[in-house]
Amino acid sequence: MNRLAFRSPAFVRSLPFAVFIVALAVRGAVDGYTDTRWLYPLQAGASAVALALLWRHYGELRRDRRAAIRPAQWLMSVGLGLLVFVWWVVLTEPWMRVGEPLAPFVPVQADGSLQWGLIALRSLGAVLVVPLIEELFWRSFLMRWIDNRDFLAQAPQRTSLYALVLSSAVFALGHDMWLAGLLAGLAFGALYRRTGRIWHAVAAHAVTNLALSIWVVHQGAWRFW
Repeated sequence: MNRLAFRSPAFVRSLPFAVFIVALAVRGAVDGYTDTRWLYPLQAGASAVALALLWRHYGELRRDRRAAIRPAQWLMSVGLGLLVFVWWVVLTEPWMRVGEPLAPFVPVQADGSLQWGLIALRSLGAVLVVPLIEELFWRSFLMRWIDNRDFLAQAPQRTSLYALVLSSAVFALGHDMWLAGLLAGLAFGALYRRTGRIWHAVAAHAVTNLALSIWVVHQGAWRFW
């Protein structure tokens, strides 16, 4: 692979996500042989490093950050993120799930006390890293790429419903909560189409993950992690 390939828009939007997925697979493979909970910071950290190294290539993130703030759109992002959180904790019937999480994360010691260091690291990764790597891959890249292989030329507002639904369906396949995942993909993708700004999708995703983290710890519902 030549140097231009490493700089391609598709590659730079895929690499942080690919790092995260490969690390997740490694965690699942060694689960039972070692305490994989402490591998999560490495998983999220490696993706964060990839984001930092490639940051200059994410033009729309810089443009969106400098764009005028529209309070109504940010409120919409927060509200949509909370709605997706509700779907995630309500849509739990057996037919709405497929299998179990690949690498369970239960930050509880043998005496039943919580391991707050692990909880903090898991929450930070879920709120600060995962929304960026997933929205760059699923919405900024894949959703637009389905309509136009030169996806940077594809305005988010002009992406087709077909692209929105197909990318959301593939997004759902990556989650054991497939129905909640499908609705989440549709919601984040629709927000991106409406606003044309990836930061709004990132913000909604981060709100969902923050609310879910708080709820998981409060309820002890570790299967959602």
